[in-house]
Amino acid sequence: MNKDEVKALLEAVKNSEIDVGTALSKIEDLPYKELGFAKIDNHRELRVGYPEVIYCAGKTTDQVKKIFEYMLTGDNNILATRATVEMYNVVKKLCKDAKYNELGKTITIKKKKVSETDSYIAIVSAGTSDIAVVEEANETARIFGNKTVIINDVGVAGIHRLLSKIDIIRGAKVVIVIAGMEGALASVVGGLVDKPVIAVPTSVGYGANLGGISALLSMLNSCASGVTVVNIDNGFGAAYSASIINKL
Repeated sequence: MNKDEVKALLEAVKNSEIDVGTALSKIEDLPYKELGFAKIDNHRELRVGYPEVIYCAGKTTDQVKKIFEYMLTGDNNILATRATVEMYNVVKKLCKDAKYNELGKTITIKKKKVSETDSYIAIVSAGTSDIAVVEEANETARIFGNKTVIINDVGVAGIHRLLSKIDIIRGAKVVIVIAGMEGALASVVGGLVDKPVIAVPTSVGYGANLGGISALLSMLNSCASGVTVVNIDNGFGAAYSASIINKL
């Protein structure tokens, strides 16, 4: 439950629109629901503004199923990241409205309408090989109610491609830049825009890329002052932060 929903619930009790017992049943799982192998944080949206997200990597399909079974009893939209096709097939049997992004490896279920922002997040990638991270970021930003614009394959090997899209990028309230190899795109974009830039290093690259460490270090050492950096391949984390900025 978010703050608006709690306020509405309290107002309903105050106005005798629902009884105390009914109201209690709606909040009895606060602050968390114990599932044995997991504790579902039902208090998170009240604290930070966004509900808990399911990180599927390292979980069994049965664990993911049980988490979804419980979360489907609520009214929140649901996002799961790093999900396999097998996990999706199980979730689809629980909820026919479940959607799977094969590239981004996300499962989304929209149970309620979230107002979309007027401002947008630009998600910019260096190459086609980075699109899996782009998709994870985009699915995250969209389910949190953000308008997004995706600009793919504008890396520094052909800088004219980036410059042809610079007006769109400058129009965003916040920019996510996703790049592997040496990760130079974040610095370039950071030097061209007056908006926050969230850089995501990816594990794309030949041996000396070291699974994204080279791109990570390049982005951390950026001389463009407006660049902040999240972890390797962390499209979710970048979009989460971008959403907070976009809604300020």
